[in-house]
Order: sequence, then C-alpha cells, then structure tokens
Amino acid sequence: MTRATGGVPGPDPAWMWTWRCAQPGRSLDFILVPLGLLALAQRVADTGSGRTAVAAFVTSTVGAGLVLPYYGAEAFGLHAIARQAAADPRIDLLALADQVRYDPIAVTTFGAGLLALGAGATLAPVALWRGLRRPGGGGGGGGDNLPSRLSGVPFALGFLLFLPQFSTPAAVRIGHGVLLGAGLLWLATVLWGTSPSR
Repeated sequence: MTRATGGVPGPDPAWMWTWRCAQPGRSLDFILVPLGLLALAQRVADTGSGRTAVAAFVTSTVGAGLVLPYYGAEAFGLHAIARQAAADPRIDLLALADQVRYDPIAVTTFGAGLLALGAGATLAPVALWRGLRRPGGGGGGGGDNLPSRLSGVPFALGFLLFLPQFSTPAAVRIGHGVLLGAGLLWLATVLWGTSPSR
C-alpha cells in the first residue's frame, strides 16, 4: 500500500492479506466487550449495581451492533474495490472508498454505535465502584479494594475517546489504542479475579 491509497488496501498481496486478517479481529473486539460487561453484571448482580451493569451490557451490545456493519463494509467492500482498481486503473480507488466510508447512513450508524459504546463503558466503572465496595460485592477480600474499583476508568476513557481519536495524528491514535488495551486488560483481570456475587 502507498500513501496514495488513503488507507485502502492496495494491490500489494501482503498488505491485502494483513488488512483482511485485521478486520475480523477488530469485529471480534466489539463482540467481546459486551460479553465482558455481561460478566461484570453477573459479578455485581446482588450488590445494588446489578441494574447499572445490565444497562452497560445492553447499551454496549446495541453500540456494537451499530458499529459492526461499518467495519464489515471496510473489511469486505474496500477489499473488493481495491481488487477491481488493481485490475482496472480507470477506477478511482479513493473516490469509491470515500463513498463506502462516508455514506451518510453508514457514518450516522457508526457514530451512534460509538456513542452507545461510550455510554455503556461509562456505566461500567459506576457499577464497579458501587458493586465492589460493598461486603459481598465480588471483591473477593475486603469489599473496598480501590484498584479494582477504579479498573473501569481507563476502559471508559478509551471508549469515550474512540470517536474523537479519528481526527488526531497517528501518534495520538496509537496512544489511544494503548489506553484502551490497558483498560480492557485491567478490567478483564479484575473480573477474572473476583467471584460472582451469588
């Protein structure tokens, strides 16, 4: 791929293979996040935070459902466009890619999905804060474990910044990815190490 392809998988077979492998992984991430929030809802079900955690799960599930078609269009649509452009140089690769990426309905559902994911991610630390501070709240030991209670904050920040990071330089987007990855790992570690509240 060259800079001229604008982030579209170009005719280079190695790049196309990498692109096709990365896209399903991205989709899998958006499927696993609501499932992780379902685990959170199970952990805090009897603590008074159960409803908040269920709201986080439902909102994030709706968000993932709205985001995934956009990534599907990128994974399969842009690949097909790049193959056609490689076979026929008269095809304007960037113009067609922009039609896929910036279609008004696609952009609206994608943005709405990211906002819903951000809302769901914001509810997760609230549920953790309330649920893990109470005795029997799945904290495993004292019910007032501050690091565990704060584990949802980087996760929430990562999703709240998901939409704005698209308009930032590459270094900021990489930093966002590190923040989101660290937040997901920290939250997963806490959920893995706590026992269900029931």
